[in-house]
Amino acid sequence: MVIGGGAREHALVARLASEPDASEVICAPGNPGISAIARTVPADVSRPDTLVTLAAREQIDFTVVGPEAPLSLGIADCFAADNRLLLGPTAAAARLESSKAFAKAFMDRHAVPTARFRVFDSADEALACVRSGEFGFPVVLKADGLAAGKGVVIANDEAQAEAGVTAAMIEGRFGDAGSRLVIEECLTGPEVSFFVISDGMRALPIGTAQDHKRIFDDDGGPNTGGMGAFAPSPLVDRAMHARVMRDIVEPVLAGMSAEGYPFQGFLYVGLMLTTSGPKVIEFNVRLGDPEAQVILPLLAAPVLPVLIAAARGQMLQSAIRLSEEKLVGVVIASRGYPESADSGRSISGIADAERTAGVSVYHAATASRNGQLVTAGGRVLTVVGRGDTFADAIDRAYAGVARISFDGMQYRKDIGKKALLEDRR
Repeated sequence: MVIGGGAREHALVARLASEPDASEVICAPGNPGISAIARTVPADVSRPDTLVTLAAREQIDFTVVGPEAPLSLGIADCFAADNRLLLGPTAAAARLESSKAFAKAFMDRHAVPTARFRVFDSADEALACVRSGEFGFPVVLKADGLAAGKGVVIANDEAQAEAGVTAAMIEGRFGDAGSRLVIEECLTGPEVSFFVISDGMRALPIGTAQDHKRIFDDDGGPNTGGMGAFAPSPLVDRAMHARVMRDIVEPVLAGMSAEGYPFQGFLYVGLMLTTSGPKVIEFNVRLGDPEAQVILPLLAAPVLPVLIAAARGQMLQSAIRLSEEKLVGVVIASRGYPESADSGRSISGIADAERTAGVSVYHAATASRNGQLVTAGGRVLTVVGRGDTFADAIDRAYAGVARISFDGMQYRKDIGKKALLEDRR
């Protein structure tokens, strides 16, 4: 069973359903795209207790969790208490993502390279910090809790920083997630997403990607949950890969185990490749979205046995074969995103896009209404192109996008452009 209903989960289901060891894959709650390849069942991912009951009713042998919310709410703990096998960290281990303050303090304790920071529970003290210019400008403000990828503000000057503090801590724009604020120095350099699977002590690297967070071309406009991604990252060569494993991944896993909450599951390390080396921007305790859509298809060996071994704490292999192909994923979003979502718009052309050679389409926020597929949220679809080169993958992804239409659709036109530039270095 795969828990969740977005494009990441669509990619997970597509991958697992294709493997010989999976007799059946169900998705809870899924979406219309997932329902075309697997059985979907209604579920509330914010209720771990009901998901345990569902797993028992469906006689599920193994569960994989897609989104962060059920992990932070303790779904792994609930499944373990019922002796059910699930891949995902406990609520205590999931604090690497669910609490930015915890993650920063943890990295400080274990000498994991990251930006200088301070944590604030008081808006007055946070405002005093930004007015003092302690971290200079630009400065980064992060809501402590989960904020659907939108809780980060990069303030270019004091006025923007003050507005960010006010929005989070006084106006409550991010709800309880923003009641505590992390303020940190702004690192510079290219960003890379680095993924591993962990069984509690050992790590299996499964690929790298680069995400596009800003809503507009050339990284303009506000942050989003992600407007596209490409994989693998040309910036991570063998030496950089070894350095990230040695200086970041291995100390994190050893530190989590030493502190009493060993980490099992997918670990996403968001990196900034600074002039002084890779530094951690953030952790996610699950696959990224849209990165999963370009990472999973590149795994050139069965992944289900690895996931089960990790969940059992018995993962023996340290490497997995990856395809030499290049993948580029373009997110199609609704009008108004990321501030709002214009839903209920009829979608056409997905079947045409999927008939295009080298193109896959993953549903994120779609719904079926009177037999018609309609939009149902901000990020609606991810269109993925694959090819022998990034140029091929980009062409195919945008050929797929061109076949899809709905009123108000928006997407970036430059996804993958960085890969072409970085490949020439």
